[in-house]
Amino acid sequence: MTHTLSRQLRGTLMFSLLGLGVAAQAAPVDTAAMLAAESDGAQWLSYDRTWSQQRFSPLQQINTETVENLGLAWSIDLDNTRGLEATPLYHDGVLYTSLSWSRVMAVDAGSGEVLWSYDPQVNKAKGRQACCDAVNRGVALWQGKVYVGTLDGRLIALDAKTGKPVWTQQTTDNSKPYTITGAPRVLNDMVLIGNGGAEFGVRGYFSAYDAASGELRWRFYTVPADPADGPQSSPALTEALKTWSDKTDWSLGGGGTAWDSMAYDPQLNLLYVGTGNGAPWNREIRSPGGGDNLYLSSILALRPETGELVWHYQVTPGESWDYTATQQLTLAELEIDGKPRQVIMQAPKNGFFYVLDRATGELLSAEKYGKVTWAERIDMATGRPVEVAGARYESGEPVTIWPSPFGAHNWHSMSYSPLTGLVYIPYQEVPATYVNEGGEFSRISGFNTGSGLENKEMPAAYTTGALVAWDPVKQAAAWRVERPTHWNGGTLVTAGNLVFQGTVAGQLEAYSADQGKALWQFPTQTGVVAAPMTYQHEGQQYIALMAGWGGAAALYGGEAFANAGVRNVSRMLVFKLGGQQQLPTLAGPTRVEREPQPVVAAASDLAAGEEVYAQYCAICHGAAAVGGGVLPDLRYSSDAIRGAWEAIVLHGAFQGKGMAAFGDSLTPEQANQIKLYVMQREYESWVESMKQAEE
Repeated sequence: MTHTLSRQLRGTLMFSLLGLGVAAQAAPVDTAAMLAAESDGAQWLSYDRTWSQQRFSPLQQINTETVENLGLAWSIDLDNTRGLEATPLYHDGVLYTSLSWSRVMAVDAGSGEVLWSYDPQVNKAKGRQACCDAVNRGVALWQGKVYVGTLDGRLIALDAKTGKPVWTQQTTDNSKPYTITGAPRVLNDMVLIGNGGAEFGVRGYFSAYDAASGELRWRFYTVPADPADGPQSSPALTEALKTWSDKTDWSLGGGGTAWDSMAYDPQLNLLYVGTGNGAPWNREIRSPGGGDNLYLSSILALRPETGELVWHYQVTPGESWDYTATQQLTLAELEIDGKPRQVIMQAPKNGFFYVLDRATGELLSAEKYGKVTWAERIDMATGRPVEVAGARYESGEPVTIWPSPFGAHNWHSMSYSPLTGLVYIPYQEVPATYVNEGGEFSRISGFNTGSGLENKEMPAAYTTGALVAWDPVKQAAAWRVERPTHWNGGTLVTAGNLVFQGTVAGQLEAYSADQGKALWQFPTQTGVVAAPMTYQHEGQQYIALMAGWGGAAALYGGEAFANAGVRNVSRMLVFKLGGQQQLPTLAGPTRVEREPQPVVAAASDLAAGEEVYAQYCAICHGAAAVGGGVLPDLRYSSDAIRGAWEAIVLHGAFQGKGMAAFGDSLTPEQANQIKLYVMQREYESWVESMKQAEE
């Protein structure tokens, strides 16, 4: 059965009366339910299923013997043109999930009937301040409420039965470029939420709100405040200030946004939070003269009642490459040197896999899990990386480094099986070329790194990926499945000895978790970036996935994705053993039928257009004007669009579709130069395609 959800999501709030009876039966999620979920796989109550963030399910009805009978139970076609990154939650017969622009819906888990939907009416102009698409990674559940963070910085509590708002808190200063894309976490009657925006120049923090009332309980800032404004607000920040230069320009924000991972150990009563990159990326601009710049790119352990810092470990001291430590934090028990150790594990962007004692923060091991050229190793005596000479691109000459800001592993969820002892990582191998902008650093109204990151189309030959099964004790790969490009989806592992992953190529696949043997696949008709989840409903195990291409790499585009032909076809897909449903056949993508002509324009105008496009347009419409399958590829804009170019680019004629107005940053001459550059890129691409056809 395929359902269509289109007009329902266009309104602010609509309900399906047919399903309210099912939703009304849902019992509250609380501490007891979260603790029980560690061993009971029927429910999926949090973004990573449980507080330990293992993404392991004890369910085994679907296993290596039965997975060949897995088929589509039902699907929902979604009115959604941006990336889908959420993991649905399941509780007592209902699936709760989010879509782009922070919309939320509740669905009957057995039939696929939409019970209610909610649209927070985010101003689409806010998309201009979102580094990586207008995405949302999911919701949280607690005591009969559904919580969602919105792109414009609100935290909203909805009634789980009806979807009606219960309370709303503005968690950010909306005059600054903060955004929220991550899923909230709830523990001890508190909702925890961070934010993003470091690339645009903000000061990072995360907050705890009362789950019942929305009252702010506490807030932890991840970097110090300007000391000229007075003493720091906590001893932790007083200590952190010592690691920043006395020449720091605090108006640049500092960064350190906590935009994704949070885990919790109820026995130790410790909350773990991963923090992000510096603002700007280049430390030589951010903190001239050096310094570790705490608490950038760090794992923090805090007391959840107060937000008091207990310990920290900085993954990348003096961060200069967008090497966030916001990637998944996973709690597990490992046998190390013959003794059981309670550990926390992370595979952050920088390419090293870390295992730490989660009570003390002691580093137990750290090894490269992919190609890393910025550092030789981690010094176990100090816990610090041994950097390669020139890795900080201080000389002014371009330096090519692995990994790129996409990371060796990004937000795409990894999973851990206590049965195999392996971690399943969506690995990616992408280089980047950095150059120190130094005194030439200019604060534009947009993506601003100070690293001179080259805005060039990434050749497909240099962008690969893999599903890596990593042994965290041996610190080595047990097996791997090669992928032709990066930005594949997150993983799920189950007691049925299965690991699931969606791919850029438009497949949901299952492998044996112990050996990596390919066992099953399903064509999703769209690139997948989200991670699947599993639940048990009326005695039957299901696999659910939000399928829809998007996110940073999809926006940035390039040859790798243009060649793959991926595009966004947004659906919720749910599978069960014996499922017989089929997806409808898709029509091919539409193209403007015209033979492009060389652009008659001054070389200076084309060069200026290329430069301004790189500053303001590439992050959404693709490097070198090569789209990534989500937003329109501007090379193929219709004649009507080009005729209304100034109205769209400068005055916001398409703001309702997510295209913000840039009249505050660009002149009419610059807007026209961008159009000339895009038209020239269309002609160049056409010429190249003609050459390839002749060969």
